[in-house]
Amino acid sequence: MHITILYETGVPIYEQIKTQIREEILRGGLKEGEMLPSIRTLAKELKIGIVTAKRAYDDLCAEGFLYSLQGKGVFVARLEGDIADNYAVNEIREKFLEIASFAERNSVGSEKLKQLYNEIFGDK
Repeated sequence: MHITILYETGVPIYEQIKTQIREEILRGGLKEGEMLPSIRTLAKELKIGIVTAKRAYDDLCAEGFLYSLQGKGVFVARLEGDIADNYAVNEIREKFLEIASFAERNSVGSEKLKQLYNEIFGDK
């Protein structure tokens, strides 16, 4: 598993870890039941604090992407269809909100946005 930390982005390190692991799971690079590095190993490899690594794993466990077995490790969870779907829908909603905000700041109306949407997705 390869994780890249970008310090200049201002995005918290644990969020960067979560995003990259989540995307790798959704993409199929990490398979159900696959064991992830221990918290200590992840922290050492990334040169970050153990608390930061633990936060990323704990959050992903709470979201249903990972599960932890006491004394055994952290593993990729079996994704129920709604977990992946809900994550994707929420991400798309956030992107639409960013687009809407950008459009409003630049005086692009909803009709133009609908026209652009139809140009991209019209016959799909």
